[in-house]
Order: sequence, then C-alpha cells, then structure tokens
Amino acid sequence: MDEQPGGPVPPTSVKRGHQSSPELQAPGQDQRLLAVFELARILVSEDDQQTLLTQFLSGLISRLEAADAGSLWLYDAASDRLVAASAQGYDLASLRQMRLAPGEAIAGKVFQRGESILCSTPGETADVMADLTDANRQFFVQATAGLGEALSALGVPLLTVGSTIGVLVFLNLQQPSGFTNGDLFFLERVADLLSLSIENARLREELRGSEALGEANRLKAELISTLAHEMRTPLTSIKGYSTALLMEEAAFSPETQREFLQIIDEECDTLQHLIRDILESSVIDAGLLKLEMQPVLLARLIQEVVDDMARRAVGCRFVVDLADRLPVVEADPERITQVLRNLLDNAVKYSPGGGLIMVRAESRPEEVVVSVADQGVGIAPEHLHQLFEKFFRAKTGLIQHIVGSGLGLPISHAIVESHGGRIWAESVSGQGSTFYFTLPVPGPDHGSDEGGAE
Repeated sequence: MDEQPGGPVPPTSVKRGHQSSPELQAPGQDQRLLAVFELARILVSEDDQQTLLTQFLSGLISRLEAADAGSLWLYDAASDRLVAASAQGYDLASLRQMRLAPGEAIAGKVFQRGESILCSTPGETADVMADLTDANRQFFVQATAGLGEALSALGVPLLTVGSTIGVLVFLNLQQPSGFTNGDLFFLERVADLLSLSIENARLREELRGSEALGEANRLKAELISTLAHEMRTPLTSIKGYSTALLMEEAAFSPETQREFLQIIDEECDTLQHLIRDILESSVIDAGLLKLEMQPVLLARLIQEVVDDMARRAVGCRFVVDLADRLPVVEADPERITQVLRNLLDNAVKYSPGGGLIMVRAESRPEEVVVSVADQGVGIAPEHLHQLFEKFFRAKTGLIQHIVGSGLGLPISHAIVESHGGRIWAESVSGQGSTFYFTLPVPGPDHGSDEGGAE
C-alpha cells in the first residue's frame, strides 16, 4: 500500500468514552439505535454461534457505509494467538490459517492495547499491517485476493470484565468516504453486546462441560456401585463354599462336595460374564468393535444356542419356530450368538417361575426377524425406551435377586446396529416380554438355508 506524502500518519487510538459521538446526536441517530436493536435481536435469537457471528458481521457491514469487509478475531489462550472466528468479504478458509500475535497487524494492536484504532488513510492502514509475519501475510493475500487496497480501517476490541477476548476489524476498500468517529462510537456499543453474547456462550459451554463431567462421574460411581453389588453375591458364595470345603473338622459326602464345587463353578461363570460385559462395553465405547463377516446358516446357529441354553436353564421350556426357508445372512456368527445368548439369558432371568420361552425367526423381503418371547414379569411401558441404555435395569420386585451388569442389552444393540439391523422390545407388565432383532438379507443370489435347522 502507498504511503501518503510526508510519511505515514499514525493511526488514531481511542479509549472508550473519550471520543465524541456527533452521529448519535444527528438526525441519523434513530437509524443507529434501530440498528443496535436489530443486532441485539440477532444475538438473542440465534443459538448456533457460527451462524450468529456470520449474521452479526453481515448486519454490521450493511449498516456501516464505509465497510466492505469485516472480520472477527477471538483470542486463543492456549496458543497466545488471535484466530479468525468469522468474516465477511474475505476468503474465510485462508483467513483462518492466520495466527496473529498480540501487537501484530490491526487486530493484534487493538487486542494488545485494549483500545480502538481508526486508520483514516491507505498509508495509516498499510503502516499498522506492516509487521505481519511472512506466513500470515501469505494467508492474508490469499484471503483478500481481488479486493484491492484498503482505503481505511477500523478495529474495535471485544471487552469483558478484566480482559479482552477478541477484536472486530472492518476495511473500507471502495467507498470514497472513510470511517468516522460516529462509526467508532456505534461499533463500540455493539461490540459490548457481542462481547456479552460470546462470553455467555462460553459460560454455557463450560456449564455443559461441567454437567457432562458430573454425569460421567455419576455414571462411573454408579458403575462401581453396580459392580460391587453384582460381584458381592457370587464372591460371597465362592468364599463360603470354598471355606466350608477347607474346614478340617467338617466331613462332607462326595455328593455334597460336588454340589459345593458346582455352585463355585457357576458363580465363577457369573463373575466371568460380568467382566466380559464390562470389557465388551469398553471396546464398543472406544469404537473398536470388529466384525468377522461370513455367510451364516441362521437356523442352525439359533438351534445350537437354544439347545445349549435349555441344558442350563432348569425349569424353563424352550420352543423354536423357524421359517422353512431362512436365507443365508452375512454376519459375524460369534457376535450374533452373543446377542441371542443375551436375550435368552434375560428371558430366563425374568421368568422366575419358569415357563415357556419361544424363539422365532421369519424371513421378510429385505431382512430376517428373530424374536425371543417369555412369560415372565414383563416391563412397564415407561421403561421400554430405556432398555438399551447402559446400566439400566427395569425396577421389579425381583431386581435384587437377579445378577447382571446392565450391559447385555446395550452391547446387543451395538452389535445388531453394526450389522445394519434393528433391535427393540415389546412388553406388557406382568405378561412377559418379546425382544426382536433383524439382520439384512444380502440378496437372492446368496441362496437360502433350506429345511430349517439341521
């Protein structure tokens, strides 16, 4: 940018409240007041901060006769730099590559001093921009490509109690009349509104972060409490029966010893399942769930899982009803087995008096639907939508007698959705529950599982 004859004229630094405000006492003051109200409306009506800043800058430029381009810079304490948060009239992507140090260019000087700067001539504007670093100058040239030389400029700090949080900068590129003290006074008033809005948004984010941290800590405490409670029962049994077997003064028959060892073995299985669910949940939360997809004969898989469950669940009757021609599905057989086991385990747990457990599978045009129905205690309608949340367990009179981590259904939900399927439940309190999950059918050329289970 060319300097004026006689050398550059220093830009004017103006402290808040020290400049006159002729334009607010002129006939145009009503328009300026209306503009302030309109800009305030934008600040309170828009929730998304990026949209808010874009609309706010656009509104300011339309109301400043000399302004052709504007930018908003916010201070990043971690890097001790000013970063472009929004801009109008620039290439924002290039502008956002800039990292302005306090004292660098117009924005940096306004931020460092905490005072507004008014550059009335091209020479003054070029002078305050002369200390841009090479990297920042390159990005600035890209951001202002085709805009031409700045005829004048205006920078206003965004002030909060005790600190400066950012800067508003406006350039005059084409208008014959430059920025005035009236523009400066007007901008400082609306800058106060913008500062308040940005600070409120920051405080809301901190509050949300605090609430999220509190919720995370609550869930962590709940997890520890749940694990302590769920592990106490099997550990107590293991300790009690093993201590009894080690008592030298007690003599147990071989049948009693075997019974005690059987109980210890079952309680160890319970602990193993609890630990497995916790590890599985951690893997899913970390986004590390992996599927080994392969063609699966679903009828055979279902029959094998049900047969194994029937051998262990004394008191329950199992009925398998499979469609005659179930299609072969692309799935991870171990994971689908895990889902089916979880649903059958739940059906057995919540059928305290035994009863019938029905497993069905039917083929639809684009998916296979598998269901597990029991005749147990059922689930209240208000709890159905929470079933697949971590650690949620429907409150029933039997809850204290049923061991579980509260993770089986959330894990099943993640596995089914990873296969591109759906999972849901239907229930009537006191009349049993039915859980459904689907698996997509790959296409007619993949054949079918003829004749049901083998």
